[in-house]
Amino acid sequence: MSQINILLVEGEADRSFFEALCKHLELPVVVKIATPRDAGQYKNSKEAAFAAVEKTYLSQLTDGQTERLAIVVDADRVADGGGFDNTLAKLTQLLTGKGYVLSTPASQGLVFTHGDGLHDLGAWIMPNNADEGALEHWIQLNLHADEAALMQHACCSIDQIPHAPKFKTTRRSKAEVSTWLAWQSEPDHGLWQAVKPGLLDESAPQFLALKAWLVQIFPVAK
Repeated sequence: MSQINILLVEGEADRSFFEALCKHLELPVVVKIATPRDAGQYKNSKEAAFAAVEKTYLSQLTDGQTERLAIVVDADRVADGGGFDNTLAKLTQLLTGKGYVLSTPASQGLVFTHGDGLHDLGAWIMPNNADEGALEHWIQLNLHADEAALMQHACCSIDQIPHAPKFKTTRRSKAEVSTWLAWQSEPDHGLWQAVKPGLLDESAPQFLALKAWLVQIFPVAK
């Protein structure tokens, strides 16, 4: 029987980041980073990730095709129908209908337990299980002190774009992080580049919280 550890994310940019992060953290087990398309959804998105959990992975957890599951999605903005509370409510409604109960403080990463002996199911709502935002905001929260000035310069440069920026306001953090990454020693806009040594503060509270949550959800098999 296949025993696969799945970390489900919203799309390809998130996949590349978490593949790099899990490798860097040297997790004790192999974790497959999956997108909604991998589960048969026609596109990658937050809503498609929820659909993948409901239509694919919950049944796979029951029959053993998937051993352990965690999902990482963006909170997004309250003004756009998102936000932490709204996102958590949607996920909780989905999981409680299948026998899962939320059991941990949100700030430390979400853990849903099941009464029938299934493994805990993890969830992390970016950036910090509390505020509006996305993965890019998590990166900014955990920036190494040596990178603060460069990130600030990237933000100021965006403020000085002539006329109105071509990107939507909701994508501002993506523009900031992409600009910052483009100014590194090996310029690139892929989020996985942020995992390179010296760019993130691995002692920052939210970095440590995410690391601890990943280890909790994907422990060494007994």
